[in-house]
Amino acid sequence: MSTRPGRFISLEGGEGVGKSTQVRRLAEALRARGLDVEETREPGGSVGAEAIRNLLMQGGAGQWTTRTEALLFAAARADHVARRIRPAMARGAWVISDRFLDSSLAYQGGADGLGQEAIRTLHAIGSEGLLPDRTLLLTMPLHEASYREWVRDAGELDRFGARGEAYHARVGEAFASLQADPANRPERYRTVSALGDVATVTERLMDAVADLL
Repeated sequence: MSTRPGRFISLEGGEGVGKSTQVRRLAEALRARGLDVEETREPGGSVGAEAIRNLLMQGGAGQWTTRTEALLFAAARADHVARRIRPAMARGAWVISDRFLDSSLAYQGGADGLGQEAIRTLHAIGSEGLLPDRTLLLTMPLHEASYREWVRDAGELDRFGARGEAYHARVGEAFASLQADPANRPERYRTVSALGDVATVTERLMDAVADLL
């Protein structure tokens, strides 16, 4: 077992800001430093959570009620934490996740109006309140992110990407507000611009976790 402490890093942000690409690149950069790194995603990351992901990501925008959706995300996250994240950290690995709790706070808690306290309650029950050591919030003007998303998926968006611009504007506002809420442990956040070439964005992310190395 590694003598280094395990770390948990989440990448957050709205649709089309490049989280999936940057999870891979950040993991590669950390491995080059000699670290044991696991890449994962939400919803998903474990067998049970991936099964729930299939329910969440398919169908129309109104497939689930907001409360049902929040419960499904919390259930997927509970399995992900118990079977993937905590075991990896226990052996000293770094876990880099494409989304975590903050997405539920921003989407269901904020944009959908369920409220952050309800989301945090579900998280306390399902995942024992686990929070990342560092949350990297990738930001980009909404029109830039929408264009990137459309190019990447050639118009085939999932249930969340297919929601309108007003919805995604509310998501962006909710993400911005999370850092000001003491209940969210604001010291863990770093805001990182997603504009520019992918290598430059990766360098910014590495700078944002340098104090954890």
